[in-house]
Amino acid sequence: MLFGTMGEIVNERSGHLNLGVEGMMAMGACAGFMAGYFSNNLLVALLAAFLAGVFASLIYAVLTVTFLANQNVTGLTLTIFGVGLSNFVGKLFLSGAESGTLKLSEGIMGQMSSIHIPVLSDLPVVGPLLFSYNIFVYLGVAIAIVLWLYLFRTKTGLNLRAIGENPAAADAAGVHVTRMKYWNLLLGGGICGIGGVYCSLIINNGVWVSDSVNGLGWISVALVIFAAWSPARAIYGSLLFGALRVLKYYVPKDIVAIPNAVYDMLPFLITAIILVFTSMRNAKGGVQPAACGINY
Repeated sequence: MLFGTMGEIVNERSGHLNLGVEGMMAMGACAGFMAGYFSNNLLVALLAAFLAGVFASLIYAVLTVTFLANQNVTGLTLTIFGVGLSNFVGKLFLSGAESGTLKLSEGIMGQMSSIHIPVLSDLPVVGPLLFSYNIFVYLGVAIAIVLWLYLFRTKTGLNLRAIGENPAAADAAGVHVTRMKYWNLLLGGGICGIGGVYCSLIINNGVWVSDSVNGLGWISVALVIFAAWSPARAIYGSLLFGALRVLKYYVPKDIVAIPNAVYDMLPFLITAIILVFTSMRNAKGGVQPAACGINY
């Protein structure tokens, strides 16, 4: 969810409400898994997922930036296309598998195991809590920090935020609006693709499953509002929603007899509640970019 949220933040900061996050993540999940399956290399899988997200975002960018297509319709169409293409490619490879399943080798699974950081990982309590995760966790936090610096501490980031608020004024000031939109839409799509490959590699434990993203892209779109369009705040939002997703594994069944379906529903229920409350918020810096959703 952190990767999907960050990708959408970059998109919306450029003035584009891209509802195709689920589709971009799905294409990243498929491309990354297949690349990892045939190469046994995690780096190759990450690169393939990033490029798949970039390709999906390029489709969206051409339609909305160059041809000025409706952003909402284009994003929804991208989601349908991305999820459908991912499932189609997955079934295509499944049909050719002798065992009837696609499972990653032990070699690449070992590359995704928890990283041991000397000294830090051995600290009592703090070590297991903060320094005992796979590479995706640290990569996500690192990207969030870099994106925050990019958006709020660089001239390029200032130009991007200006485009999201008033592209005409940014254009008059000499900012190349179209080029900036393209670069940042592609960047956001690539980040979403990495989020997708996390689903197919980590969540599904290295086994190919159709619809592996399973709605996380939609929650990521809502998390953008929760994070007030800040990559740094997205870390906390993703942590909260991630906790809700695994809550059912930590509540003793003999004490609280609640069906698993209720726990599966929680992230989406909380998403709806957050959308209601945040829609009433009008704090400075916590509102959607003014030109978001408006073609220029």
